[in-house]
Amino acid sequence: MGSRKVTTASDWQGRNITVAGLGVSGISAARALAGLGASVTVVDGGSGEAHRARAASLEAEGVAVRLGDAETLPEGTDLVVTSPGWKPSSPLFAAAAAAGVDVVGDVEIAWRLRGPDAAPWLAVTGTNGKTTTTQMLASILRAEGLRTAAVGNIGTPIVDVILEGDDAYDVLAVELSSYQLHWAPSVRAHSATVLNLAPDHLDWHGSMEAYAADKGRIYEGNRVACVYNVADKATEDLVREADVEEGCRAIGFTLNAPAPSQLGVVDGILVDRAFVPDRQKQAQELAEISDVQPPAPHNIANALAAAALARAFGVQATAVRDGLRAFRPDAHRIEHVADVAEVAYVDDSKATNTHAAQASLAAYESIVWIAGGLAKGATFDELVAGAAPRLRGVVLIGADRGLIREALARHAPEVPVVDLDRTDTGAMSEAVRRAAELAQPGDTVLMAPACASMDMFTNYNKRGEAFADAVRELGSTSA
Repeated sequence: MGSRKVTTASDWQGRNITVAGLGVSGISAARALAGLGASVTVVDGGSGEAHRARAASLEAEGVAVRLGDAETLPEGTDLVVTSPGWKPSSPLFAAAAAAGVDVVGDVEIAWRLRGPDAAPWLAVTGTNGKTTTTQMLASILRAEGLRTAAVGNIGTPIVDVILEGDDAYDVLAVELSSYQLHWAPSVRAHSATVLNLAPDHLDWHGSMEAYAADKGRIYEGNRVACVYNVADKATEDLVREADVEEGCRAIGFTLNAPAPSQLGVVDGILVDRAFVPDRQKQAQELAEISDVQPPAPHNIANALAAAALARAFGVQATAVRDGLRAFRPDAHRIEHVADVAEVAYVDDSKATNTHAAQASLAAYESIVWIAGGLAKGATFDELVAGAAPRLRGVVLIGADRGLIREALARHAPEVPVVDLDRTDTGAMSEAVRRAAELAQPGDTVLMAPACASMDMFTNYNKRGEAFADAVRELGSTSA
């Protein structure tokens, strides 16, 4: 990066900074930088009522806002701070490059604002499981008695937390998306993990190689541990490629018995063979599988990754156990809604891509699967072929359901399929009713759509709520 690394508040005074995007992170960065004396202009292509309201609020605080033009670089700009979702190919960034102006993200700004005694970062990324793992990690750290917060891509702008001061926290659990990592070249975590890698956001990154490279940035400069997924060799490859501090260790996590320098599972027990005095001969019991809710395989993997980061920070084994016991995942993440007529109904609306749906489907033995939505360019052959032995039936919804139907015809032709050609508000209720007709006692009706929700719903939360409402409606009529 060409610009100097700003490390003190006074260095921001008088700078002309353009913030790209009027979302949560953009507003946070704009307010923070203006408060430090910078001259800040926020640009956004939108101009609707919500945009105007946000603009008015910022303008009242002395921040200039330009709506309806997200392509022209304001005159005199010496740094652009982007919101995570803006593509590297955006015209604004081309204009910045032509003018010799750096582009960074809000996470980079937060890193530069840290003082010399700031809390270290334990950082989490991956295609799936980031939020759950970060929240598990924060729960474990709290169980140790540490002052912490789950921040970053998880919803709390990290700039806001950094401005609370160096003495506000002992350690931070930081979720970072590939977008954020792309724009954060200086971040150096205490320890970090890439949970898994699968094709996602390729329209933004341009290729799988570029996507993986941005994920791998999380390992750069790690001091203590680079935590990788033994079952996903690509994550270990990223560790090998990273430039870390002398003495930083590669630590694996696995659902099998762990080798030395790994965490894993033995006879239903989560164990540590990495942070023990003699990892060749010793293993430290951390928790039981039953301490993890829900105890699905991919969630056990999340717990092991969180435990590895916590142990790298010196957390005791009992805090790992207590933190996992205290943790409950957010809604719509493999969430058990109800049992109706001896059939379990599970909401995994957060499974918005094939990798997440694959993990969800692997957690149950006999499934009626509700799937479909916006495919975002995904293909479904591998997903369907792997899940076929577990499928009792399938109910398809959404704009791209035909892609899943075709994969089912190729790889699971014997599985009954209900294809719902409707997108009205009653579609989910019908999907649940039709799934109930296919299910038998002991089955699980699993909504793990493997697709985005915006064809029918505002977001995956609304889709999950519609599913839960339909299940409750089904229960009331079956009582």
